[in-house]
Amino acid sequence: MSSDFYTSSILPHAAIIIKICRAYTNTEEDFEDYYQEVCLQIWKSRDNFQEQSEWSTWVFRLSLNVSLSLLKKKKNNHQHFASDYSPVELPEERTDNTDDSFKQLYNAIRKLSEVDRGVILLYLEEKSYQEIADIMGTNPNNIGVRIKRIKERLKKILDGKIN
Repeated sequence: MSSDFYTSSILPHAAIIIKICRAYTNTEEDFEDYYQEVCLQIWKSRDNFQEQSEWSTWVFRLSLNVSLSLLKKKKNNHQHFASDYSPVELPEERTDNTDDSFKQLYNAIRKLSEVDRGVILLYLEEKSYQEIADIMGTNPNNIGVRIKRIKERLKKILDGKIN
């Protein structure tokens, strides 16, 4: 991968790639593996970008798909990483929000299903329902309902009503 491609096409979107990789990993080692794999797949797939969406939307979708694939592969290999869970530090680019509530939110997000994690991360990135639907391969109405349910679940997790 050329440093020019990384600098111009990946680095501007590193924050969202980091958020996705953090949401699907529990250790720093796994995070680094996911991040490298996402960057590699973006580079390998760059010629497949058909400009039917924004580059950032495409990067988000690819990052999410790679993370889900790696997670599924890890589960299929019967590697149980939930039992040796230790909180992962938050991305450096968010040092203004490293308070306890921010950490609690990301810990709660990690307790959601894989798909719900992706949906709420997109929502937190202030993507429209249409953009989220395009990335997730569904319709905006479904996204609206799903986000409402995710918010309710997150509130219950944060209030300690469910694990």
